[in-house]
Amino acid sequence: MNSARIAIVDDDEAVRDATGQLLQSLGFQASTFESAAEFLKSEAIQATSCLITDLHMPGLSGLDLQDQIIARGHRIPIIFITAYSNEHARTRALKAGAVGFLSKPYNPEHLLDCLDKALKAN
Repeated sequence: MNSARIAIVDDDEAVRDATGQLLQSLGFQASTFESAAEFLKSEAIQATSCLITDLHMPGLSGLDLQDQIIARGHRIPIIFITAYSNEHARTRALKAGAVGFLSKPYNPEHLLDCLDKALKAN
């Protein structure tokens, strides 16, 4: 089994479950969270090798989550997925260190390419 621990934060249960199942089928350890706040409160933050997060969520957005992770001193590669992409958000996420920014529905191969890049950088 792959030792990489991937956290998935998305308020859409179907996307969260499908992404988790895809990653588990490839041997990754995947944990899912329905909100940024839930992830930030969890102990998983310490062991996360890569974070896959939605951009737009109730409460803290994916960009807010990225800001919180950086402010807390964690260095977790982040891949954003969103149904409502805009260039400003994409630019901001990538400038802050995101390794990927994908539109929903995302191509699983593109997600895996971003994941490979994130894990090699970590």
